[in-house]
Amino acid sequence: MKKNLMKKFVATGLVFTMVMGGASAAFAKGNDHDDRGNGNKNQYNQNINVKGNIQIRINFNDLKGAQWAMRYIASLASKQVFEGYEDGTFKPDNSVTRIEAITAAVRLMGLRDKAESAAAMQTKLNFKDADKIPSWAVGYVAVALENDLFTENDDSVKPQEEANRLWATTLLVKALKLEAEAKTKMNTTLTFKDANKIPAGSVGYIEEAIEKKLVDGFEDNTFRPGQNVTRAQLAALLDRTSSQLPDEQNAIAGSVSGAVYNNVLPVTKAGVTTQYVLHPDAFILRNGVKVPASALQVGDEVKVRSFNNQVVFVEVTKLADVNQSFDVLGTLNATTLNAQGKIATISITQNINGVNQTTIYNVAADVALTGNLGAFTQGHLIQLKGQNQVVTSIDVK
Repeated sequence: MKKNLMKKFVATGLVFTMVMGGASAAFAKGNDHDDRGNGNKNQYNQNINVKGNIQIRINFNDLKGAQWAMRYIASLASKQVFEGYEDGTFKPDNSVTRIEAITAAVRLMGLRDKAESAAAMQTKLNFKDADKIPSWAVGYVAVALENDLFTENDDSVKPQEEANRLWATTLLVKALKLEAEAKTKMNTTLTFKDANKIPAGSVGYIEEAIEKKLVDGFEDNTFRPGQNVTRAQLAALLDRTSSQLPDEQNAIAGSVSGAVYNNVLPVTKAGVTTQYVLHPDAFILRNGVKVPASALQVGDEVKVRSFNNQVVFVEVTKLADVNQSFDVLGTLNATTLNAQGKIATISITQNINGVNQTTIYNVAADVALTGNLGAFTQGHLIQLKGQNQVVTSIDVK
């Protein structure tokens, strides 16, 4: 993966292990081997067995060397696509097996429930190595087969074989239903130095993935089709791939319409404000780094994902203009006090285009309170002025 991309995402040790899925540009380096075969049971099995009671695991204890991938891992965790292990690790540098990649692709397509259904898990598969496929993964292979993730000539799954860049890229192009487009590009001339190592029948898939900005080459202009893909690299590839798919049902886009207070994030969409409860360890990404909830600004455009009625992932897609002054008029809704008994936040309700909208503001410690102070009660008209999203004066009308 490009070094500048790897350096861009810094900070945080918080990630969610219950998910599996997105996509990204070039794969980064690293091909350590997994120890699945030595009794370290993959958590997919656990999650399938306790379906309906899946819990989020936070704070993988082995991500210090993969900070560049934390954003991708957290995003996937919030979608229930890419998971960690029962011992609390993610093993970011371990190579991905084909069965892991197939599972991720199926979940990415929104077919997890179908793959984990009793009917799918009881499918009698016709692959030569069907007996090598873990019981928990039978349904995933069956659904992958139904959705053309295999070719007509595939007679084996090779579940424990390590997935390389060429195979993983081809798999995800198929998951995006871009196979027809890929086939029209089979005669493209790839410009990588090692283009001669890419089979003629795979050229179109690589070209399609490049055009869709799913993958790119390395800084030495090689593609390295045979290089194994690590779990961190797959997380990045999956997260970028997911941006090409219809957004998941638990993802909401809108703008932050007030300060976060008592772990509640107000988000406005189409004039309607919804109060979202943040998970205490929610992963919040702003301007490329992980930040606390208090760093969110009124006007930030965000995408939020929830699980069990709590927001677990917030990504700021467009930064608010925090240097802008404001002057708003509305009715007092509520105030909160800090430990010193001073106003910490204030919320007002305005009628905007026929819709009542409540906005919460942070209040400066030296705020000027003027006007008819005896009428400073809920429902009374007040005027708020401030800058940088902080109220500096309150005038009671």
